[in-house]
Amino acid sequence: MKILVWLSLMLVTAPLVATGQTTGCWDLGEYSSATMAYSGSDAVSVMVLPDGTGDSLAAARLLDGTVVDATITLVLNDCWGVPIASFPSEDLWLESPDGGLVSCPGGTIADANTNAEGITVWQAPLRAGGQSEAGCVIMINGMSLLYAAPLDVRFNSPDLNGDLVVNLIDVALFGGDFYGTYQVRSDFSRDGVLSLSDVVLMALAVGSACP
Repeated sequence: MKILVWLSLMLVTAPLVATGQTTGCWDLGEYSSATMAYSGSDAVSVMVLPDGTGDSLAAARLLDGTVVDATITLVLNDCWGVPIASFPSEDLWLESPDGGLVSCPGGTIADANTNAEGITVWQAPLRAGGQSEAGCVIMINGMSLLYAAPLDVRFNSPDLNGDLVVNLIDVALFGGDFYGTYQVRSDFSRDGVLSLSDVVLMALAVGSACP
């Protein structure tokens, strides 16, 4: 009889334990952390393009145009604090809280799968458009990194309307900004003024689209 009772208890509680362990690790963002190479107090900005020919995060700019390394590093742990190796890069991506950063398919994923220490980075140019001053968040399986404020990385793009194609519509919007009041979305060189350098960057970007 005691054996039957013990077996019954095991059959009832085992699924509960397994379920608890599984759901405890659904949100990996609760146990992981992210840092940015640039450790100053000023915001950084990255010019992105849908075809991935924009600036890399390693060549981001401060709001005065100074180039800095804004490489983002993620350490991915499970709910027991153990690093997760070989986690697929396509399940790790960047978003802006306001939705202003518009990504091509897979355009903001991590550069590579996590290594043996559970580490991956964002350093290469993103494939994206739009504009956001709201910072960025890391998404892990569709859930954001918990207990962390958005990283103060801002984005702009010659794809001003965020339709992931740089065309005459964007050129017209840029012209309105250039001859009107200062608009940060069109300050691609991030030097605080709209100048010929921004005109050149706009011209070079025409035709850019998702691969």
